[in-house]
Amino acid sequence: MSDATSTTDAEPEPGTVYLIGSGPGDPDLLTVKAARLLETCDVVLHDKLPGPRILDSLPEDAEDVGKRAGGERTPQSAINERLVELAREGKSVARLKGGDPFVFGRGGEEAEYLAEHGIPFEVVPAVTAAIAAPAVAGIPVTHRDHASSVSFVTGHEDPTKDESTVDWNALAATGGTIVVLMGVGRLPDYTTALLEAGMAPETPVTLIERGTWPGQRVATGSLETIVDVRDEAGIEPPAVTVIGDVAGTRESVLEFLQNEPTDADSDEQEV
Repeated sequence: MSDATSTTDAEPEPGTVYLIGSGPGDPDLLTVKAARLLETCDVVLHDKLPGPRILDSLPEDAEDVGKRAGGERTPQSAINERLVELAREGKSVARLKGGDPFVFGRGGEEAEYLAEHGIPFEVVPAVTAAIAAPAVAGIPVTHRDHASSVSFVTGHEDPTKDESTVDWNALAATGGTIVVLMGVGRLPDYTTALLEAGMAPETPVTLIERGTWPGQRVATGSLETIVDVRDEAGIEPPAVTVIGDVAGTRESVLEFLQNEPTDADSDEQEV
């Protein structure tokens, strides 16, 4: 009897995991590479935030591992384990995330876990919603006349932290543009923190809900009024908050801005 190991008994070479960003949600804004991989990979694991039209285009057997604020969610540890399990079966895996996978998307955590378990992976970057959502609302996050810097902040930190690691005092002192992702629920907390840090109450603020999605909505106000604006307009997650003088430039371009949604579900609240 031969001592050689049968090829049928050999473990398959692990497949590659692709950490893919979907961009802000409009399927036309998917990168060419992302679209190709979503068609050719053996299996797709997706979050809730790639946008409804992108999600509708995925294979029927795509696995939903998304999270909803206050709702049912798949633990990150379970997602990590599932990626390794599928790759060890020799499958190519598309791990689809909203926005860019490395901007508040836990892509870094997944990359580290894959590396620790010997799984090859590739990162497929995308346009982050932190830039794209303001852009489609007519707001540049930097502008020579208004802001030479931009700070990206998560409004939804790891709940296991004892306290926030965001230094709102430093952000207020730095100036420039502040873009908060996943921060609709905590809007009163950080607007108050910025006001207490000395930021002017009249600082323009814009909320963009579901940027590039069907039903995109925009609400504008100031640091002092934006919480009331949010409540009156009924702005809900997912939304991006833009704080700073650039938020005030929207009015000057709105008449000719072609990104504005046209479907019946769209709405706008200006205060």
